[in-house]
Amino acid sequence: MRIESLALPEVKLLWPRQFGDDRGFFSETWNRATLHKAGIEIDFIQENQSLSRPVGTVRGLHFQAPPFAQDKLIRVLSGRIYDVAVDIRQGSPTYGQWVSAEISAEKWNQILVPAGFAHGFCTLEPDTHVAYLVNAHWSAEAEGAIAWNDPDLAIDWPVSEADAVLADKDRAAGGFKSFVSPF
Repeated sequence: MRIESLALPEVKLLWPRQFGDDRGFFSETWNRATLHKAGIEIDFIQENQSLSRPVGTVRGLHFQAPPFAQDKLIRVLSGRIYDVAVDIRQGSPTYGQWVSAEISAEKWNQILVPAGFAHGFCTLEPDTHVAYLVNAHWSAEAEGAIAWNDPDLAIDWPVSEADAVLADKDRAAGGFKSFVSPF
């Protein structure tokens, strides 16, 4: 597995190896020992999956506050996403900065978003299936969100505000300036 740090080095891109033949391919999409050798020691406990039918569906920016904070390993089963991680760790030299990457079934890449980062994505193709591993259970009381289109963050989303397809909770999320980080 190839692993590369992004501009915020805690956020990583992963490319699992594929072993192919005329039938298709086989791939280990997650292997604890392989990640441990790379210094990533996360014990995932749950896998989640989402389907976003329309292009321009935005999910995020979400996080779980401690003690339910989650590391996430995200991959795309079909389609493509523009994936974003925002550093929300108080005192971090990169607090409020974000990184992005295109994650797709075709590229067969993944993104690791650690706890202390808000996470979101926008679909770039219809009927995009996203799967992600987490290392803590979801808690309604610990759920948090920041406005995906907050001008203080200035994230370069590939969809306009008018064309974005949002859940009510994402539409109602507060801005970064008034945000008090639990990290």
